[in-house]
Amino acid sequence: MKVLGWLWKAAAFFLVFALALNNQAPVRVHGLFGAYWDAPLALVLLIVLFAGVLLGMAVMAPLWWRARRHARTPATPPAPAPTPVADDASVHGI
Repeated sequence: MKVLGWLWKAAAFFLVFALALNNQAPVRVHGLFGAYWDAPLALVLLIVLFAGVLLGMAVMAPLWWRARRHARTPATPPAPAPTPVADDASVHGI
């Protein structure tokens, strides 16, 4: 079963690699104030993917830290509920 998993991963890698090789045409990325950058499409897509991963990790980091802090603190048992005090009317059925 592990061999099948590795074959699947290798096939996916070669598919993405072939896609990158077929997208070597230069593209122009326009910036601010008339600045531009000419680069292969595969490189631009790789940079955008990497920037998205970093941004996602930066947004999730506070939530991960809060969950880690919460998991480290020992859970305190809830306080027992107070027992109701019976008055004379309820005891005698009045």
